Amino acid sequence: MALKTGTKAPEFILKSTGDKSIDSSTDLKGKAFILYFYPKDFTRGCTAEACEFRDQFAAFRDLDIPVFGISKDDIKTHERFQKEHRLPFDLLSDPTGEVCKSYDALIPLIKMPKRITYLIDKDHQISAVFSEMFESKGHIESMLDSLKK
Repeated sequence: MALKTGTKAPEFILKSTGDKSIDSSTDLKGKAFILYFYPKDFTRGCTAEACEFRDQFAAFRDLDIPVFGISKDDIKTHERFQKEHRLPFDLLSDPTGEVCKSYDALIPLIKMPKRITYLIDKDHQISAVFSEMFESKGHIESMLDSLKK
């Protein structure tokens, strides 16, 4: 079950590709953004989803909405994945799964991230959620539709 719209988005600090860290409370203060959680780099569904975000990235960029992908993969794996697929957005590493868990994006028994996408508004409230493990394109379409409203 994903977090509900209208609730406060949990804060986080995670290592990011590009040799930096992202602190949601300072780096993203007053800014809307997309967080998409996914199971694993280089898997078929996750690659399709990342490439769909890449292909639609201009729409998010034009609205000044940063996109961040989050999985438990380490930064080295994320950097290879980002480079191989020419991803124009940062990937965040959550090796302990604590951020995934705080966003209700962790499958309990196997501790693998679920495929959930959140649109976080400038006040850091969850304004849209799309949760569908086997539908990678729907995540992007849902977020774009939410931004148009």
